[in-house]
Amino acid sequence: MAFELEILKELETLRQETDCNFVGIALQGKANSEVQWKYAAGNRNEKYKKIAVRYGKGIAGKVISSGQPLMVMDFPHQIKGKSVDYPIMLAEQLVTSFAVPLCADGAIKGVVLVGYRSNQSISDKKQELVKNIVSAWEKQFSSIFKGRRESV
Repeated sequence: MAFELEILKELETLRQETDCNFVGIALQGKANSEVQWKYAAGNRNEKYKKIAVRYGKGIAGKVISSGQPLMVMDFPHQIKGKSVDYPIMLAEQLVTSFAVPLCADGAIKGVVLVGYRSNQSISDKKQELVKNIVSAWEKQFSSIFKGRRESV
């Protein structure tokens, strides 16, 4: 439970440093087949906890399968596919988001997403800030993220 409080504190710090409305962490479940949103700051409700997507689906699944960051802008107008394919954007009424892989022991274990409820660009500087903070979390929380995977 103490690690959850530490993670939530770090999420709130990232939310403030990026001046975003929402920050969330999604983690892979058993056998890597499902990705579920586990932690959030700036959330409007608890719907994010019920969102589980298959590997390669949704923002989290796409980031995990590709291993690359993903930017969504002007949601739902500038997206590939249907808006229902972006459940975290719908649940939190996000318009812009930037998501990056979260690794432990060299393997992708989840995703960190920063989101805005207004249409705006996310500067290269802000993207680098997010990547750097997530990289620090990977070292700080490595044992937690690799251990949590089996209990998701």
